[in-house]
Amino acid sequence: MKKLICLIGMFSMLFIHSNYSFPQEEVDSLVQEVDSIAQSEVLESSDDIVEEEQLVVEEEELNFHQELKKRFIEGGPGFMGIVLLCLILGLAIAIERIIYLNLSTSDSKKLTADVESAMKNGGVKAAKEVCRNTPGPVASIFYQGLDRANESLESAEKAIISYGGVQMGQLEKNVSWISLFIALAPMLGFMGTVIGMIQAFDKIEAAGDMQPSLVAGGIKVALLTTVFGLIVAIILQIFYNYIIAKIDNIVNDMEDASISLMDILVSNKK
Repeated sequence: MKKLICLIGMFSMLFIHSNYSFPQEEVDSLVQEVDSIAQSEVLESSDDIVEEEQLVVEEEELNFHQELKKRFIEGGPGFMGIVLLCLILGLAIAIERIIYLNLSTSDSKKLTADVESAMKNGGVKAAKEVCRNTPGPVASIFYQGLDRANESLESAEKAIISYGGVQMGQLEKNVSWISLFIALAPMLGFMGTVIGMIQAFDKIEAAGDMQPSLVAGGIKVALLTTVFGLIVAIILQIFYNYIIAKIDNIVNDMEDASISLMDILVSNKK
């Protein structure tokens, strides 16, 4: 920066006396040199600013991870480890259920139209082949109903209702474990709170004096276990509600498709 100021001063003096001392070519070369130095100074300062911003962002991210790890360790490995296990198991079951439900989702209206067309052209056998080649619980229910199409309509209806209950059980499989972890995580956190408070009062009793430093550790452990337990419950509750809504949509499609299948069987009997 000092070099830039000196060069600017020299440039002003040379500009004043240029008609008497220096030719115009030397003045132009000095002007170009000053411009190049100024540009280099600006580029270096901008690079320094970018590097400083990147270092600040990296330090903030590192501090967040370090702070999370520190708080987890301060909460105690016993209860915090169990709460973390609830989160891992709950997320594993939730992800498995979401994948299964997405694979079980199918276009029931298109399937109903294909089955009706196959019934008209190739009979029950062709319609069963369409259901066999279509994944999902709706196609399985259709197959069970068509398998008893040659019998009475009451028999086909009972088969559809019975197998619909079986498919509903498959959709809701292991969902109760997620609700268990949702309830268990904050309960463990509250238990850690109670234990932390008991430890704080034990220290007060042993010291025979009420000092803030004696109870601060126990209260901090109590608050940390409660916070982590509530965070785990909130995360799992979001996944649980999504899974329940997905199951409800599939069950509604199954019921609508079952009614449509019964209408097809009735029209085929006439």
